[in-house]
Amino acid sequence: MPKSVSVIIPTYNYGRFIAEAIQSVLRQTHRPAEIIVVDDGSNDETKEVVSGFGDDVKYIYQANAGVCAARNKGAAESKGDAIAFMDADDTMQPESLEKQIALFDEDGVGLVHCGLRLFDDETGDTIELQLEGGEDGVADNLLLWEVPGIAGPGAILVTREAFDSVGGFDTTMKVGEDWDFCYRVARKFKVRFVPEPLVNYRSHATAAHRDVAEMERGMSRFYEKAFATKDGSVLALRRRAYGNFHKVMAGSYFHAADYANFARHAARSIFMRPGNLGHFIKFPVRRFLSSKK
Repeated sequence: MPKSVSVIIPTYNYGRFIAEAIQSVLRQTHRPAEIIVVDDGSNDETKEVVSGFGDDVKYIYQANAGVCAARNKGAAESKGDAIAFMDADDTMQPESLEKQIALFDEDGVGLVHCGLRLFDDETGDTIELQLEGGEDGVADNLLLWEVPGIAGPGAILVTREAFDSVGGFDTTMKVGEDWDFCYRVARKFKVRFVPEPLVNYRSHATAAHRDVAEMERGMSRFYEKAFATKDGSVLALRRRAYGNFHKVMAGSYFHAADYANFARHAARSIFMRPGNLGHFIKFPVRRFLSSKK
């Protein structure tokens, strides 16, 4: 079982959020060995806010290179046996590290994740509780998007061995990088899950997941990498996985009122999985109903 935890917080112009994030880590019942903030080229008040915590937080500045490069930099500078990655606009519940690290109680566990609470930035109200997550078959679940694999970004604790083994985060990705990282770990290590909302995930207008086109680029990169394999058991999932991927993308573009890209992905989804036709037949009705609101 890992004895020490390093908490890495990458940030870019999130000075308005980061104090709350750091305070939530300092309140942990399992105190981390260190908190490292990697400032990815911010030009707001981030440095001044972090400096206010003194020696409790290690501050690292780098020229803007993206969240993946920031996470990798933090991991390279850290010393813990396990690493937690938390976004600067999120917070942890006080028992988060304690409850997650307790599940590294058998050989081969490389990643522990937990449930999360999605909340509205303006009101603080809970939007959704995500309390389902996988332990067995997580890698396949991440490919297929049919049942929960990893509860959500920022909800993972990983051993240093697992992080180093997969080479960290893919710096070519801006969205879906958590998904890709967890998939690569889950292919090589056991995964465990705490079904409690131990992470508070903030929903706000500048969140990266709102960029549907970037989501498409990132997840396309994920699938390209995942299926660049000679493993027959993985390749056997290819059509099913792509059918579901295009189904999700079609829905995302539909909600963004981008109907051309909706149609493009819907056609690809049906081509890969003809059974999805019934799902898409309902969409013109949904569009009509939404226009009446």
